[in-house]
Amino acid sequence: MVKIGNIELGEFPLLLAPMEDVSDPPFRALCKEQGADVVYTEFISSEGLIRDAEKSIQKLDIYDKERPVGIQIFGANLDSMLQTVEIVSRSNPDFIDINYGCPVKKVVSKGAGAGILKDIPLMVKLTDAMVKHTHLPITVKTRLGWDNDTIQILEIAERLQDVGAKAIAIHGRTRAQMYKGKADWEPIANVKNNPRMFIPVFGNGDVNTPEKAMIMRDKYGLDGAMIGRASIGNPWFFAQVKHFFKTGEHLVPPTIAQRVETAKRHLQMAINWNGERTGLFETRRHYTNYFKEIPHFKKYRLKMVTADSKEEIFQVFKEILKKFG
Repeated sequence: MVKIGNIELGEFPLLLAPMEDVSDPPFRALCKEQGADVVYTEFISSEGLIRDAEKSIQKLDIYDKERPVGIQIFGANLDSMLQTVEIVSRSNPDFIDINYGCPVKKVVSKGAGAGILKDIPLMVKLTDAMVKHTHLPITVKTRLGWDNDTIQILEIAERLQDVGAKAIAIHGRTRAQMYKGKADWEPIANVKNNPRMFIPVFGNGDVNTPEKAMIMRDKYGLDGAMIGRASIGNPWFFAQVKHFFKTGEHLVPPTIAQRVETAKRHLQMAINWNGERTGLFETRRHYTNYFKEIPHFKKYRLKMVTADSKEEIFQVFKEILKKFG
């Protein structure tokens, strides 16, 4: 049984990765329904949160049906991060996750996200201070290293565990790689197989088929798989992986009617949570995958991503059902 602190997650939990403008409450709810064992919020800027930035505060919205849920934060200033821990704790997540892996320039340039991989002592110092500052479990998401010449993930994982981190998720790329090339799970397995390690080690990067999730579990021996891009517009991915684990067979793909119904629910939940304008915008990135591999679909997708109202998109859904359903 894999645990974060006292929270039981099952034998090989599937975790929905924290993704900016993706893993909001509506999408997390859909993934949870399809078997995600753990979900994370989008990452939240510590500086934005302590300044009362509206977008950062809204990301603290979590719901009981999502549990266990982690709120992910990022920053590089100790005082700001400690204030953030206090604010986040009031939302009562199951754990707080620190982002030491985001490769985006605007985050890295401030020494946060993957930028902190250039300053391992600061990473350890921040983690230590936050562990001491809250009763909630602190977990970490990071990358293999800054670049191929500075891969120190074995030492990093040990040091973070030593100061009280309760789990670590590792993306199998360096910051220099961004999202290019192939994720390397071997160094993650080395962390897991280190006899000094006893906290859960989760793998992330390129888990885009049930077979790959099984390889991560059986060949690399990791404690769980964190799913990111494969879930966008495809909340069924979690159910597909679990079905494959159980039967060795692929789950029947969702029908057109099921895809339309889920996309419709997603849009309505997004509007209920964030208003029509933002709801329309936030769900656009999902439509390509919701309706993947349907021939001659381009004109419908174009209509969906350019629609200015819920009614327009609902009309497109009707057309899709009529044409392909």
